[in-house]
Amino acid sequence: METILTNARLILDDAVVLGTLAVRDAHIAAVEDGLSRHAAAQDCDGDFLAPGIIDLHTDALEGHFVPRPKVFWPDARAAALAHDGQMVAGGVTTVFDAICAGGFDQAKAERRDLFQVMLDAVEAGAGLFRADHRIHLRCEMTDPDLLDLVEPALGRRALALASLMDHTPGARQWRNVGVLRNFLLGIGKEAAEAEREITERTARGRANVARNFAPLAQMLGGAGIIRASHDDTTREHVAIARDAGCTVSEFPTTREAAEAARQAGLATIGGAPNVVRGGSHSGGVAMGELAAAGLLDALASDYVPASLLQAATRLHLADGMPLPRAFALVTRNPAEMAGLADRGRLALGLRADLVRFRIVDGTPVVRQVLVEGERVF
Repeated sequence: METILTNARLILDDAVVLGTLAVRDAHIAAVEDGLSRHAAAQDCDGDFLAPGIIDLHTDALEGHFVPRPKVFWPDARAAALAHDGQMVAGGVTTVFDAICAGGFDQAKAERRDLFQVMLDAVEAGAGLFRADHRIHLRCEMTDPDLLDLVEPALGRRALALASLMDHTPGARQWRNVGVLRNFLLGIGKEAAEAEREITERTARGRANVARNFAPLAQMLGGAGIIRASHDDTTREHVAIARDAGCTVSEFPTTREAAEAARQAGLATIGGAPNVVRGGSHSGGVAMGELAAAGLLDALASDYVPASLLQAATRLHLADGMPLPRAFALVTRNPAEMAGLADRGRLALGLRADLVRFRIVDGTPVVRQVLVEGERVF
């Protein structure tokens, strides 16, 4: 069977053209300028048609398993499917679900209980999910049991990416302890409780990060897992990441780190919510600044699944970035970073993962989503 989408503004590698795209046997069969006269062609009313969005890091899965603090959803399959629906509604067709291995404080100890459950849910969802889901391990190096948690997970079929994280107060994302203190107070902690947590997290990080880093990087490399260094702040962080075999600098917190990553040959991923909000909530560099300087290779949704489409649109409308370049940050470039040569572009023979949308007063509105040529939204 063939699907023909016409009168669509096709977002190609280097241009946007009004044209027609045909899908046959789950793949793109034609990309043409102009309108189709075929009787079965679907009129897209001049909407944009882009490759399906590829999200290399989303934390949204966990929110469906723990929708409120201390509330654990009893049906893991239902939680995973709800997450899948949320991603597809945002135009995301390939999802790297970030699942926490370890935690950076006692309050996150519940993640140990969820770790296997969430891994199982992602793998069991194959055939039920609408999007293509992969596993991204968030490896919290401050956890003394991290290596014991990660090693059994290395055989997971869907595991494709891992990030090496350090949330020690005074380092990386929380290099300014005052910002962390204000964050903890802002989420309802009493002053004494916040100080106690900062002290405990500092001690735990100093005891475990250096001990975990090299064995973890070696373990992941031996399993052929793509490695990302998380929250790089200094040139030294990037140099350590490069020497450990990391190919990605994920969410660099300073321009200095982003520049060092570019010089070291590491690709950079920024948070799409940072773009939409106009800056970081934790005092880091604005991703819009990195994008304008040519130091940003990709965006990830982080904690807001719908932010990827919004961020690409904002970079185009508000910052003047050409639409093909803006959409490369959420399609072609993430595909290349993840080694997914079969998607991320509107090109002959690639997977027909597509998102049709229009822009209403600056807001992108998803109208249709296809995964391997099948409409899923």
